[in-house]
Amino acid sequence: MNGVGGNACETNDVMSTLKRKLRRGAKRAGDAAAGAIAVGLLRSLRIVPFDALANASGWFMRTISPLFRENAIARAQLTAAFPEKTPAEIQTILSGVWDNIGRMGAEFAHLDRLWDWDPAHPERRCRIELDQPTIDRFVTLLNDGKPALIFAAHLGNWELPAICAATYNLDSAVLYRRPNIKALNAWITTTRATHMGEIVATSLDAPVKIAAALTRGAHVGMLVDQYYVRGVEVTFFGRKTNANPLLARLAQHFNCPIHGTRIVRLPGNRFRAELSDEIAPVRDANGGIDIAGTMQAIMNVIEGWVREHPEQWLWLHRRWR
Repeated sequence: MNGVGGNACETNDVMSTLKRKLRRGAKRAGDAAAGAIAVGLLRSLRIVPFDALANASGWFMRTISPLFRENAIARAQLTAAFPEKTPAEIQTILSGVWDNIGRMGAEFAHLDRLWDWDPAHPERRCRIELDQPTIDRFVTLLNDGKPALIFAAHLGNWELPAICAATYNLDSAVLYRRPNIKALNAWITTTRATHMGEIVATSLDAPVKIAAALTRGAHVGMLVDQYYVRGVEVTFFGRKTNANPLLARLAQHFNCPIHGTRIVRLPGNRFRAELSDEIAPVRDANGGIDIAGTMQAIMNVIEGWVREHPEQWLWLHRRWR
């Protein structure tokens, strides 16, 4: 009986191992197929005239948005953040959120073609516009020979600041989240590396790579507005949530300037690029940088941005847990 039982257990183990291998193989095949389709689609979309593609993509996402569970998440968060607004006003903002997502997809396919501002002819009407204070701050970053930390939020088109840095040869490194699909990640990595300078995927060694970039004097950019499980507590729209403290810890270690950047969407598929004044870190009684206080100061800036253009922020992720 023991022998029979042992054989049965061994058979079950073999079958379980085989099932796991089959599932992994099927997942790899599925990911490869999905990656090939996604990359093929992105390449095909580059053939479509940009304005027509952006307008159609915005309309498409507004139309199908009720099908996504994220629509309910976004509505609930908007209602909590703006209790003074009517349901109709919330719906208008929500439609804008989905429109922004749709346009982002179109813009991603044409990302390397969008930045057309010409510093030699600032009077020309371009797809990108910059005000003089932003130009002055950017020139300072370009020429001061110092590293800097640049924070951004999922607002408007959050991919374009890195394009700007690479266009004008600003030594920069951008922290980004790697897609799960290998083929898509390879395409994105190649595209971004060509037009965005150094890109650093979020991983265990990312802080080391970022530290190396700052040591050489680079300008490191990162998105800081999403919920972070192991983060520090901050207040955002009057509610407690968590923020990733990495930027404040880097500022503490390297004692370098902090700036915020955003790309605001304008009518006619145009954009306004903005670079903030230096954000002073919050310091403790001993003069050291207070991590939680500094992240709160940054969240205050981002909240101001979102209040100004709520329809352009990514309300689809759970910011409060």
